[in-house]
Amino acid sequence: MSLRLRLRDRVLELRVGEPLVMGIVNASPESFSDGSRVGDLDTQVELALRLREVGADLIDVGGESGVTDRPPIDPAEEAARVVPLVERLAAAGVAVSVDTWKAGVANASFLKGTIEAIPLPDASVDVVISNCVINLAADKHAVLREARRVLRPGGRFAVADMVALAELPADVKRSLDQWAGCVAGTISVDEYAAALRDAGFNGIAVEVTREVRLEGVDGAIASAYIRATA
Repeated sequence: MSLRLRLRDRVLELRVGEPLVMGIVNASPESFSDGSRVGDLDTQVELALRLREVGADLIDVGGESGVTDRPPIDPAEEAARVVPLVERLAAAGVAVSVDTWKAGVANASFLKGTIEAIPLPDASVDVVISNCVINLAADKHAVLREARRVLRPGGRFAVADMVALAELPADVKRSLDQWAGCVAGTISVDEYAAALRDAGFNGIAVEVTREVRLEGVDGAIASAYIRATA
């Protein structure tokens, strides 16, 4: 069994039982191993590319030394070391992991935006994924148009979401509690598919996985996998 991960024009194949070769690049000048040799960004990138050329499947980037007698690095400082390197390597098609125990550093390369206005250029991503979020959006058509905009031709839209199987009462759809509970914002399978078509998607498939009946509420909702191609 194998799993293929695509990063730009490179495919990384993970096979069960077969190890990956990891190259290590420290973006920390106080590193006990090689900090003095890779202190600037260009040198770090060059080292990572050399490691990939000689067989590394994955480059592990670290921004804090493991030397125990050194004070811990502030998350902002560690992110400032790691994020530019990760961005340069990702642009070069290198598969990257970040060696950190700080959530603030792990999240630092995430972009801040809204699903109705994604801060990315047109045709810049291969896959759009989401887990029970789109049904919370007031303007689902805007969300789906944005997803289509940022996807490259042939890119995949693959989300888990809630859909309506039977129309919910108007008072339920107006309830903020029910909206926050992923109930009031649901639309029907047909409406979801139509919105995807309007946004320019094709190959649309909606797979209902579990029907949910709400106590004391007319109508029915369900969890579903929704897939489409740009």
